[in-house]
Amino acid sequence: MITDPLFYAVAVPAALLVGLGKSGLAGGLGMLAVPLIALSVPVPQAAAIVLPLLTVGDLFGLAALIRQRDRAVLRILLPSGLVGIVLGWLLFGVLSAKAMAGIVGVMTLGFLAQRLLFKPSDEARVPPRWVGLLAGTVSGITSFAAHAGGPPISFYLLPMRLAPTVFAATGAVFFAAINAAKWLPYATLGLIDWTNMSAALLLAPCAALGVWIGVHLLRRIPMLWFYRLVSFGLLVTGVKLLWDGLR
Repeated sequence: MITDPLFYAVAVPAALLVGLGKSGLAGGLGMLAVPLIALSVPVPQAAAIVLPLLTVGDLFGLAALIRQRDRAVLRILLPSGLVGIVLGWLLFGVLSAKAMAGIVGVMTLGFLAQRLLFKPSDEARVPPRWVGLLAGTVSGITSFAAHAGGPPISFYLLPMRLAPTVFAATGAVFFAAINAAKWLPYATLGLIDWTNMSAALLLAPCAALGVWIGVHLLRRIPMLWFYRLVSFGLLVTGVKLLWDGLR
């Protein structure tokens, strides 16, 4: 069992961020959990510890939001996301988590720059089907490598101007399936062991608390501020991922 106080000093806030991210409130900030925990343990171990926290967040997020999901969007994203998990598993020994983080960081900041330079329409717009298929596949790959699958999905969902609860619920269902699909590959890679799982068990209540806080705020926040918060979360995440890829 991990006893280093520094680990818990960074892991408790990370677990809360995982929960907030699972509620749909905090944009991509949940992806900062792995870099935070990696301040005290190696990156692969940090990723292994975060996976059960994501699963806990998924369960609470599904219980609170599943009825608001967009089924049509999920029919596009889920199959391609599972394909992405398989590709991520195959690429695990080729592309490092560091390289993957840098790629996702560039994509995230590029997307936000495009939205800043070319103001998006206030009207809802459904992107082409191929964009959803590509977003789901890329999300599966980056989620497997670095639990960084949020930005590609946001690229696809944001132009639709979905209600905050529908946006959050659709993401919750997608990532619940994606994270469940990671367990077997992670086990085959030797990342599932008692040390990592016991640490995750101690942190699980913090992830659940983060979901509870996020869902309660989500139902009260105006749509305009919800999308501003999502964009801010993506900005912080994009900068952090790019930094991780370049340093």
